[in-house]
Amino acid sequence: MNQKNQEGKRSARERLQAQREKEQARARRGRQAIVAGAVLVVLAIAGGITAWVMSSGSGGSSSDNETALPKQASGGDRPAVPVGAPNAPSTLTVWEDFRCPACQQFETGFRPVIHELQDQGRLKSEYHLVTIIDGNAGGKGSLNAANAALCAQDAGRFRDFHDVLYANQPPEQEDKFADKKYLLQLAGKVKGLTTPAFTACVNDGTYDAFVRRSNEAFTTSGYRGTPTVLLNGKDLSKVKGGRMTPADLKQMVLDAEKGKQPGTGAPSAPASPGHGASSGHGASRGHRASPVASASPGKGAGGAPGTGAHAGHGAAAPPSS
Repeated sequence: MNQKNQEGKRSARERLQAQREKEQARARRGRQAIVAGAVLVVLAIAGGITAWVMSSGSGGSSSDNETALPKQASGGDRPAVPVGAPNAPSTLTVWEDFRCPACQQFETGFRPVIHELQDQGRLKSEYHLVTIIDGNAGGKGSLNAANAALCAQDAGRFRDFHDVLYANQPPEQEDKFADKKYLLQLAGKVKGLTTPAFTACVNDGTYDAFVRRSNEAFTTSGYRGTPTVLLNGKDLSKVKGGRMTPADLKQMVLDAEKGKQPGTGAPSAPASPGHGASSGHGASRGHRASPVASASPGKGAGGAPGTGAHAGHGAAAPPSS
């Protein structure tokens, strides 16, 4: 009897242990689904950009007719923030999310050449801020960071603060940008940005509706991932088989210029972070470019622009401003 009892107890323990292991495995799968299941990672062609494919909504509606507009920003169905000379010969259209790692890779790789072309009056950029990661993984970091960047636009420091946000992007699973105190702390890296007006704008979420409307435009645009980047309406994810570099982008801009005069009122040449804003755009501190840039969002510090690491998007005309 004693032996039978011992065997029975051992069997019960084994069953209990097996059950616990099943529950732990189920919990691990659940956590992995939250982190990786909501957002599908698609690898672009050879050293390209990672595509973050959207699977859920915008986290809010902005159907109101009185959406507050940052200075010089365009409203309408596709809200955007302009950077560079308004009459520059070429236009770069960028859809991105401040929490998106692929966007950070694109910005790191292409930022120096984009700034150079902007400062020369050869290129103007239109930034459309979206909240894909908030919608997929939960949180408010994409929304709060985008609102803060728009508040910086009012102070003529959008480009500077935009770059600071990407330079300090937390891991995707850490929704650190949801903390407005942290955003204000980062704003201190941009000279002259932290003012009572800027602080109030960040804390009040003045441009939340603008961001939500921009995100809604993205969800109905046919684009599937961020960053989605177009040059003069051409989807850069489809250029050179997805193996585009910053040098290629520069050459495309120069080719498109074809004797046209550079625009005027572009940002002044890069100085130090937050310094020298001309035409409402501060010069930024550049980041060393990565050698590879796929026309799609993605890996490699030089992930090239593209419609989400290629969640295949066709070329589309730049949103009107």
